[in-house]
Amino acid sequence: MAQPLIKKDDDRDEEADYSPFLGIEKGAVLQEARVFHDPQLDPRKCSQVITKLLYLLNQGETFIKVEATEVFFAVTQLFQSKDAGLRLMVYLIVKELSPSSDEVIIVTSSLMKDMNSKTDMYHANAIRVLCRITEGALLTQIERYLKQAIVDKNPVVASAALTNPEIVRRWSNEVQEAVQSRAGLVQFHALALLHKIRQNDRLAVSKLVTSLTRGAVRSPLAQCLLIRYTSQVIRESGTNIQAGDRQFYDFLEGCLRHKAEMVIFEAARAITELSGVTSRELTPAITVLQLFLSSSKPVLRFAAVRTLSKVAMTHPMAATNCNTDIESLISDQNRSIATLAITTLLKTGNESSVDRLMKQITNFMSDIADEFKIVVVEAIRSLCIKFPLKYRSLMNFLSNILREGGFEYKKAIVDSIVILIRDIPDAKESGLLHLCEFIEDCEFTYLSTQILHFLGIEGPKTPDPSKYIRYIYNRVILENATVRAAAVVSLARVSNEVDQLKPRILVLLKRCLFDSDDEGTILLNEKDKEFLFGSLDVPLVNLGTRLKNYEPSEEPFDINSVSREVKSQPLTEKKAPGKKPTGLAASPAVPSSGSSAPVELTEAETEYAVNVVKHIFYVHIVFQYNCTNTIPEQLLENVAVIVDASDAEEFNEVASKPLKSLPFDVSGQTFVSFQKPKGVPAAGKFSNTLTFIVKEVDPSTGEAEEDGVEDEYHLEGLDVVVADYMLKVGVSNFRNAWESMGSDCERIDEYDLGARESLAGTVNDATNLLGMQPCEGTEVVANNSRSHTCLLSGLFIGNVKVLVRLQFGLDQSRNVAMKLAVRSEDEAVSDLIHEIVASG
Repeated sequence: MAQPLIKKDDDRDEEADYSPFLGIEKGAVLQEARVFHDPQLDPRKCSQVITKLLYLLNQGETFIKVEATEVFFAVTQLFQSKDAGLRLMVYLIVKELSPSSDEVIIVTSSLMKDMNSKTDMYHANAIRVLCRITEGALLTQIERYLKQAIVDKNPVVASAALTNPEIVRRWSNEVQEAVQSRAGLVQFHALALLHKIRQNDRLAVSKLVTSLTRGAVRSPLAQCLLIRYTSQVIRESGTNIQAGDRQFYDFLEGCLRHKAEMVIFEAARAITELSGVTSRELTPAITVLQLFLSSSKPVLRFAAVRTLSKVAMTHPMAATNCNTDIESLISDQNRSIATLAITTLLKTGNESSVDRLMKQITNFMSDIADEFKIVVVEAIRSLCIKFPLKYRSLMNFLSNILREGGFEYKKAIVDSIVILIRDIPDAKESGLLHLCEFIEDCEFTYLSTQILHFLGIEGPKTPDPSKYIRYIYNRVILENATVRAAAVVSLARVSNEVDQLKPRILVLLKRCLFDSDDEGTILLNEKDKEFLFGSLDVPLVNLGTRLKNYEPSEEPFDINSVSREVKSQPLTEKKAPGKKPTGLAASPAVPSSGSSAPVELTEAETEYAVNVVKHIFYVHIVFQYNCTNTIPEQLLENVAVIVDASDAEEFNEVASKPLKSLPFDVSGQTFVSFQKPKGVPAAGKFSNTLTFIVKEVDPSTGEAEEDGVEDEYHLEGLDVVVADYMLKVGVSNFRNAWESMGSDCERIDEYDLGARESLAGTVNDATNLLGMQPCEGTEVVANNSRSHTCLLSGLFIGNVKVLVRLQFGLDQSRNVAMKLAVRSEDEAVSDLIHEIVASG
């Protein structure tokens, strides 16, 4: 009895591991390739060997020159076979092997013979292979054949010729004729090629689109291309479809009535992406997309809801009419469609529909992956900011879904709750309690420490801070050392901010002294208060160095042993361990008000590399020019920089120090000192010229000639700005420092910064403009945040402490507004900070 045939596909476990190419080796395949030389060719066996060769090539296997040549010559033998399937495999392997110019000649005659074959499949594929492997003079031999192939009656042959633009782009007339072809594939390739030929001529592209929009295109694929080119012309020309020529818009609207679904969708998407389009002009496209929402084809439903999701961001009211149809997609079997439906509804929903949406989403969340859940969480956060009165239901929803999922998902929820607490004052207490409940069983140290830090900052600002003490202290008892340390610091913060809770918290903190890890031990008393939370009156660099050198002993660490002197320390690039500083930075005896980062005065890979560090003093400014000689055959002597200060009237040159010798690949410093008005933040522009004596070096002996030639090298200009007089000095507790500074010298103003690419970039630009130190991590802007507060501190020339609070807001048009509040010990400095921003 015959045994039943068992299909391998029936066994899913085996199917997952099975591969016909498992264990394949290059050496064995090259041995099998000898069958190409057999007098009686076996087409099936030869095709299998070619398949293995193609697999190896596509997996990144490299063939040395000898191996590739042997395989190529063996493959050429297969042109003798009349088997059509084997011939197609030969075409593929010849293209992949990419033979050299001397080897191409061998196969050219066979391919040109196939080009004249009556078999269209041979004809088309021979064209593709020849255009791929042929270069230089050999192209002239096939030009006549390609020109005929473009207008060939067979669409397969014509398309093969049109897909080689580098060769046929000069035959514009033939390509134009192919655009009128009745074959859809030929018309599509011809239109794509014609656009590529004319893409650098905006007027030619506009004429091409104008001529084709009159109904000459029949192919749906070509019609989709034409819609994209039409949209491109509208964007580049800035055509106002409301008041100007409506020809292009009418064409797009007419495509909405096309019989092909791909054309209809392409036209609808193009209309929704037009800039300046009105709700009335959007209506036809929205109507078409609404019909696609109920399509039986998942791809149409997905495309429609994704497009409507984008429309909801710019025209939420226009997409509102589709809400009923979108709601039906929440239960769609395709989770991608369901996720897009949810996020779109959250963008277009009104305040009355929030509760109903939350009920529908609750069942939906358990069925999708974390990556989709994060998208939904971000949409809920935006909805809550849009309707702040609904914070209770939305916050409860975020809290409920916080119990499951991975790290990225939970981090997105925690970040959302934190943002809502900051932006919606009424949500603070309930949000903090939700976070407290979450850390009771949070398995991620990062999230626990983040929440504890946040509780320490925001908890004291609530009416009843005592309710959070229990949750924080539980972390001291039950968690690892890192979380325990964060909990201790959080308790100390609350104790420092709320005097009536201090005795109770001190009892808890004393228990922490018996912690087995040093990270979790700290004691807060009146002596420690200023050290932990007040303004630190010692440079952080000096404190860090002192702590690194501290050796544990019976005597405790004494903060008074840290030097208060602010040393000159240019913010140069990171140096290798053990590399000593150079220039003024190496001299601790020179009291400097600050040093800038190096400013490059030459381009990369020039003969001489020069950068400058600006050292700011109370009465002087010193330019330290770091020079490097990159020419091996030259020795530079008496190296100096001539500085022209004609555009810096307040500066007078008082001294300079040239560099005696500068051999190849050695860095040296030359200095120029200027005097300026005492304690005044003078600004100006300086021109620089490098002067030196060049001596030729004998490569064999390494000795330089006695006589040299004077030469000079022009450098880039250098600016001294007011921000150079600001030293970056951080504070440990910005709020305390801000309040202790007082409002006597406070200056507040608002600025319109115009359209910006991102809020994060704007914050970075403002920080760099002022040259101050960001505090408490406020230089980091949350993703998709529309508002942000950045805290800066610094020490202005004359040891004037300066604190800055920057508040940014981003509207729907991406315009940024900034509120700048400055407090300092001198009202003139506060005014000067505003002048820097106004002029920057």
